[in-house]
Amino acid sequence: MAGHSKWANIQHRKGRQDEIRGRIFSRLAKEITVAARMGGGDASFNPRLRMAVDKGKAVNMPADNIDRAIKKGTGELEGVEYIEVRYEGYGINGAAVMVDCLTDNKTRTVAEVRHAFAKHGGNMGTDGCVAFQFKHCGQMLFAPGTDEAALMDAAIEAGAEDVASNDDGSIEILTPPNDFIQVKEALEKAGFKPEFGEVTMKPENETELSGEEAIKMQKLLDALENLDDVQEIYTTAIMEE
Repeated sequence: MAGHSKWANIQHRKGRQDEIRGRIFSRLAKEITVAARMGGGDASFNPRLRMAVDKGKAVNMPADNIDRAIKKGTGELEGVEYIEVRYEGYGINGAAVMVDCLTDNKTRTVAEVRHAFAKHGGNMGTDGCVAFQFKHCGQMLFAPGTDEAALMDAAIEAGAEDVASNDDGSIEILTPPNDFIQVKEALEKAGFKPEFGEVTMKPENETELSGEEAIKMQKLLDALENLDDVQEIYTTAIMEE
């Protein structure tokens, strides 16, 4: 059995993303551009680009925006060249935090990330200080009420790495990062569409926070989320309602 609050936390995260849809578009455009620059503009042969485009479509990102971002990556349109950087640190009660950024100015970005940590009770650490607390993997979450036995059979057949049922009734499937798209498509063909799915850094263990600690941690995460250069935030923190 996995974490009891998995479903509620995923739904909460999705809700917060919906609130900042304009920022989501901007971040996805950056990711699409970088993916196209690194692996070419054909999503059929570029898994990273395909995942980024799929994310864009999932949040109704306009097709013109997606196409323009790809062309910036392939050099058909002029665009900014972004650098990928990751910062690590600690939040409230020692909860691990990793912050992935795409930036055209590392000096600006590191200063902003460090300030957000310091202002909200966290500490920015050194490279690798918390990375070992996360597993790089594909993750899919299926709604409570999904036929667990049938989904498990389909997942094993598709090449999933692990299947776990949560206390709240949701079912979580993990895949090797490079197999995520293949497994997801196989499951969808079998009639199982995940409510949530991405290649992520999954916490190996969780730090449960409640009350004032949870409020402080959320403020830290919000401060990082609001930085223009931040793409993704991963944390071991679980905030109880």
